[in-house]
Amino acid sequence: MTASASTRAPAEQGTAPVLQVRDLSVTFATESGTVSAVDRVELNLAPGEIVGIVGESGCGKSVTAMSLTGLLPRSARIEGSVRLLGTELIGAPESVLRAARGKSIAYIFQEPMSSLNPVLTVGRQIAEVLQVHEGLSRKAGRARAIELLTLVGIPSPKQRVDNYPHQLSGGMRQRVMIAMAVACGPKVLVADEPTTALDVTVQAGILNVLRELRDRLGTSILIITHDLGVIADVADRVVVMYAGRVVERAEVDELFAHPRHHYTSGLLAASPTSGRHAGSERLQEIPGLVPVLSSQPDACTFADRCPAADTQCVTRQPALSAAHAAEAVRPDHLMACWHPRGTSADTREAARA
Repeated sequence: MTASASTRAPAEQGTAPVLQVRDLSVTFATESGTVSAVDRVELNLAPGEIVGIVGESGCGKSVTAMSLTGLLPRSARIEGSVRLLGTELIGAPESVLRAARGKSIAYIFQEPMSSLNPVLTVGRQIAEVLQVHEGLSRKAGRARAIELLTLVGIPSPKQRVDNYPHQLSGGMRQRVMIAMAVACGPKVLVADEPTTALDVTVQAGILNVLRELRDRLGTSILIITHDLGVIADVADRVVVMYAGRVVERAEVDELFAHPRHHYTSGLLAASPTSGRHAGSERLQEIPGLVPVLSSQPDACTFADRCPAADTQCVTRQPALSAAHAAEAVRPDHLMACWHPRGTSADTREAARA
């Protein structure tokens, strides 16, 4: 399921991260009270690295991504630290955030028909990004738009540059979104469910485009998805989120081979891409429901759904570390679990079950 090591471009060793997130928390004030959507998330993105964030819908993936550059509504309260190329973005003036968006960090959203302007040609929309951030003329912007459409693999770019979004297929619209995102050569690209609702052939093409951008331009990519197959295909490292918290973090091959958190194991067991032959085995489901995010208790949020939970799990929140893991776990394989899979406690629980 995972890609071979030779197909990945590992992050440069010893280099400072282009994106560093520390203690990121996001709450929303609602009529029914305060909702905690993201709770003390931490992650790094190294130069040329692809990091995947995975989890069920509602686990805080997209909120985390949108909070990086202040794209959330005013009802959101964002705390913590987000440093992009050494510049702190949390609490930064709007002028700093506007300058960063599109220039240093860019987004690919999952609904291109909602993100693209239906009354402007795709070439005009790409050129506008270049006019705002690079000061290009309309003519120069159009020429660069054709180059970008060629870069992302759109056929007949000189003709397609004058098309409107409705004249393009879903896969081509997504490629246009990617062209707009990379127009100014951002160091960080955030791809939020970039392959949703695309068939497998088009999906493979989009993922190839992302890999080529990383290889050719050195772009660091943060890819958000619920599709473990996408993560296995393109990511170097994986961050697993549940109920607004990071519960496991590891290199992709390590995580798929040795999932330690019971939630990660449940996601893999519930995925049709986790190595089974189609129809040979019934997919498993994770019992129970995602907790209400009106509060973040001092406990493991997965405890109510976990087969290995005990009194400690419902009274104390585990830290994200390798301290509770078995010897086989690598130092950079972190999890927030009192009884990780493969430990003696987990073995005893499995025997009791």
